[in-house]
Amino acid sequence: MELVESTNGLVAFLGYLGTASLITLLYIVVYMWVTPHPEISLIRENNLAAAIAFAGSLIGFCLPLANIIAGSVNLIDVAIWGGIALLVQILIYFFARLPMPNISKRIENGELASGLWLGSASLAGGVLNAACMTY
Repeated sequence: MELVESTNGLVAFLGYLGTASLITLLYIVVYMWVTPHPEISLIRENNLAAAIAFAGSLIGFCLPLANIIAGSVNLIDVAIWGGIALLVQILIYFFARLPMPNISKRIENGELASGLWLGSASLAGGVLNAACMTY
């Protein structure tokens, strides 16, 4: 009986994990479509600037998504607010480019400062986004 009680939330866990995974995959696809530089190719070529920028963006997106899951009432809630988090994170990318319009070219060239700037801006924006989604 204890095992059954211990696994009562397994279906909900799998539903939330699956939904979060799909939304995160959607974010990755949209982010790679929006950015002019080819993140995955650059990371495969050991471009640290691209890896830092992409990692900051991904973590910056997952922070509000985790907050959404923790406070959600159902999977529809997660999907709606996950979409909002996705849009906000993409906007953060465009805002981070304002002081550095050639940031994608600089990341392609392996300039660590550019990757660190974009990754840090994405992460900071994600932290603020997560805090604003506390309801």
